[in-house]
Amino acid sequence: MALVAACSLLLGACAAAPEETEAEILSEREELLFATGSSAGTYYAYATALSQVLGEAAGESIRVRSTSGSADNIIQLASGDMDIGLAQNDIVYYAVNGLESFSGGAVEGVSAIATCYIEVCQIVAEGGVDSIEELEGLVVSVGESGSGVETNARQILEAYGMDMGSISPVNLSFSASAKALQDGEIDAFFCTAGAPTSAISALVESFDVNLLEIDEAHAAVLAASYPFYTAYTIPAESYAGISYDVPSVAVKATLIVSNGLSEDRVYALTKALFENAAALSEAHPKGAELSVRFALEGIAAPLHPGAAKYYNEVGAL
Repeated sequence: MALVAACSLLLGACAAAPEETEAEILSEREELLFATGSSAGTYYAYATALSQVLGEAAGESIRVRSTSGSADNIIQLASGDMDIGLAQNDIVYYAVNGLESFSGGAVEGVSAIATCYIEVCQIVAEGGVDSIEELEGLVVSVGESGSGVETNARQILEAYGMDMGSISPVNLSFSASAKALQDGEIDAFFCTAGAPTSAISALVESFDVNLLEIDEAHAAVLAASYPFYTAYTIPAESYAGISYDVPSVAVKATLIVSNGLSEDRVYALTKALFENAAALSEAHPKGAELSVRFALEGIAAPLHPGAAKYYNEVGAL
């Protein structure tokens, strides 16, 4: 009888113990998983540098993972499969408001830390193609399926009175696009990333390309429909052999996190981010664009409470 009573007490204690919430599980996970993009894109290289800086400054173990890009990263953070990620601010806006590729329902469970740097819409074409209008009827890579690049491509074509039916679209990563262009399998590809982008830099070393401009008039048409876009000029010599400035448009790369991460943990990450901006700048060229003064510009998702705590502390919010 004593044994039965003891077992009953034990079972009662087990039944009374509440199940761990997703937030508690994520907060306890020792290694943070960082969702990026193509291994040949700026996200991956930037995240690799950032993970090293944050790892040392905040005492975190951070593993960088290659993904399909912005939309994929948002979904993986919301599901708890990843902890930190990078995403275009326009795609973040669509996700939290249930628009565009997220029209099936708004995504919850994702918050923002900061906008980090400018992401330029780059259209790379073989040497015989000189304008966006000339893409009509050609085989063009529009980024991976469901990526922010694919959305940008559709919207840019729209500004020129075209659509996906005006071209023969294929879905390839940046590195696969560069190889396919060099092999003559495609005629051009879209690439939204910080310039210079490694996939393009490697391509121009051995292949003649044109960077197609988005002129001022078409940039204005684009911004009128999609206000996230801002005019941006890719400076001459950003890539070997490209000796001319290229007018284009840009969005912003945003550092996002899962809501499952605790306020204290995200506060420590945010503090480490800005207090080690110089180290990030040395580790990656786009790190020089990080500034607490501009980090809230273009934020398209709610701030994580840990990030908001830091901004309040330094008077930026």
